[in-house]
Amino acid sequence: MAEEETAGESEALLPTPAQPGLEKLRHFRTYKRRWFLLGVVCLLNCSNATLWLTFAPVADQAAVYFNVSLDTINWLSVLYLLISIPFGLVATWLLDTAGLKCTIILSAWLNMIGCVIRAFSIMNYPRNGIIGSFFLFAGQSLCALAQPLIIFSPTKLAALWFPDHQRAIANTISSMSNPLGMLIANLVSPALVSEGKDIPIMLGIYAIPAVVACILAVVGIHDKVPPTPPSASATNSTSQPFFTGLKMLMKNKPYIILAICFGAGIGIFTCFSALLEQILCVKGYSNFFAGLNGALFIVFGLLGAFLLGLYVDRSRRFIETTKICFGLAALASIVFAVMTNFRNQTILLALSCSLFGFFGFSVYPVAMELAVECSFPVGEGTSSGLIFVSGQIQGVIMMKLMQALTVQIPKDPFSTCAGDEGGTVDWINSTLGMAGILSAIACFYVIFFHTDYRRLHAEAFNGSSVNKIEDKEVIAPEV
Repeated sequence: MAEEETAGESEALLPTPAQPGLEKLRHFRTYKRRWFLLGVVCLLNCSNATLWLTFAPVADQAAVYFNVSLDTINWLSVLYLLISIPFGLVATWLLDTAGLKCTIILSAWLNMIGCVIRAFSIMNYPRNGIIGSFFLFAGQSLCALAQPLIIFSPTKLAALWFPDHQRAIANTISSMSNPLGMLIANLVSPALVSEGKDIPIMLGIYAIPAVVACILAVVGIHDKVPPTPPSASATNSTSQPFFTGLKMLMKNKPYIILAICFGAGIGIFTCFSALLEQILCVKGYSNFFAGLNGALFIVFGLLGAFLLGLYVDRSRRFIETTKICFGLAALASIVFAVMTNFRNQTILLALSCSLFGFFGFSVYPVAMELAVECSFPVGEGTSSGLIFVSGQIQGVIMMKLMQALTVQIPKDPFSTCAGDEGGTVDWINSTLGMAGILSAIACFYVIFFHTDYRRLHAEAFNGSSVNKIEDKEVIAPEV
């Protein structure tokens, strides 16, 4: 198959090392189908994110429709965090042992079945809301099982199928498809649901991408790894057994700092995305405006991630980039927390959300690449997966902390929150606490994080980098 795909392609010969008598050569090759794999992972990531935040932008209408409390609707988001914590460890093991193909196909099936089951939540609702809630939570649980499998795949995909000069941008594209799904949820959910009776239509529409992604994964993915690796590090992608890799990570001080700091960042961004509508409606902002701010948060995050991915692919300045962006994201969160205390601050709120996304979201894929760099030769699934698990654990803690810091106040005539006739909830303490935590974590990371780029150094030592001409075979000396 490898010969058929690359027939007629030119070859490049890397410089021969100094050892005399070296005859055996090692081949590196890139394949066009890596872009199809990237597309499937992107669609899966996007679909799973829309399923996660389906109800967050319309939480008040959903609570009224299902005749449950607002906290119950929030649990649909928290459920993703709770389930992915224990299953995240299983997902890291599965990705680094069973392989990328198995992981993607399994996640596609879980994602599709989960969203189909969720659609049954509207059946029998007028007669028995308990049955509807059961289907809703059962389907959401299956989608939550799929999340770590999907989230952990981009780093492994970039390492196995892409050459060294495309790894960061490939990881960025596939990782940022998750916030793209969040963007879709923030825009589409409020547009579809003007009142509770529109929720069945919304659930049906969100099922379509999940079904398409499952079909593409099952029909189109055939190889566990490429026939010929694209780089030297790809040959050692799973060189360490899973539990050996875990032990190495637990002894790796830079990695532990990275996991704690960026895990906190993931947790805060999770809370921000899930609670944005509830935070803003108290001060009289509409669901549309909340969705618009969520959209700006993600759009500018995608833009920043794309620019950052291109930059670090060329500069290899992972550490400097993450430190600068982390600090600026903390400043943006402070501006947002202050502005949510006032009404009629649409421009400043929109600007703070845009900057928060640009500097905060954009640093995520770079941090995942940095995790691989500082933990090499531990498998990519393990190194990136544990950071995500750390983020989910801290996300659950921060979600409950932010809810605990809320203050019950009398009904505000300016409030646009649905179902708050008996009073409403003020989020001032919560948003200020979120900004304070993020600022403290950013300072800790900037001061204490230092590491070597182990994977890049290993490739430089082997004298093996892939020719940057698209789909070309490279012959490298085997040392």
